[in-house]
Amino acid sequence: MSMPFYVSPEQLMKDRADFARKGIARGRSVIVLGYDGGIAFVGENTSRALHKVSEIYDRIAFAAVGKYNEFENLRVAGVRYADLRGYSYDRIDVTARGLANAYAQTLGTVFTQESKPYEVEIVVAQVGASTDDDQIYRLTYDGSVADERGFVAMGGAADAITELLEDRWHGGLDLGEALRLAVEALAPDPQGVLRELGAAQLEVAVLDRHRERRAFRRLAGPLLDALLSPDDPTHDVPQTDDPGVGSHETLTGEG
Repeated sequence: MSMPFYVSPEQLMKDRADFARKGIARGRSVIVLGYDGGIAFVGENTSRALHKVSEIYDRIAFAAVGKYNEFENLRVAGVRYADLRGYSYDRIDVTARGLANAYAQTLGTVFTQESKPYEVEIVVAQVGASTDDDQIYRLTYDGSVADERGFVAMGGAADAITELLEDRWHGGLDLGEALRLAVEALAPDPQGVLRELGAAQLEVAVLDRHRERRAFRRLAGPLLDALLSPDDPTHDVPQTDDPGVGSHETLTGEG
């Protein structure tokens, strides 16, 4: 008769946390940072089909790193939560805080009760009428929630990126300055070798506080090239719904 194998709860939780952290660290980083006109999302991502950043609701967006299938399940659940709450009550009752609390419960339950934790880290952000009203919530694999101010970096070399942003980010940056700062922070590879990241290697989106309802828009192509160039006078997104300069995204996240 074999002896039962015992692992202390403390060791089990530590092993799960180490497993999740290693999975998240293997992913490429995503940066979320505020600028004078809203909140920007910048990640290294060459795929045009598998998004790390997506719209959730009118003025709320979602960013994630880690295992795609796991954070995609969370994104879809968030869209359903927001749609149901907005339909049952009112659109203004759908908030990033409420969504972050729902995600925290899901992640915490999976971490403590399932055999494998989610290898994900996510950010839920909501743009407000002013910079002081912006909300950025960071959620980790175990359901912990942090209310971030200004910026947050996830995945990959997040510690080094955070250190650079702490030195260089400040309130009042225009969009061009914020995007160039984010790209500079993402440029070093895991070995510390500097790379030149262009629009084709990036996934960029913003929550634009100047739009009346749906604030989310993706940035790509010539507009993104112009915003990333320090020699170009473009420093913000045009206030237009022209698909060529960043169109509305559907709630399924296909933009």
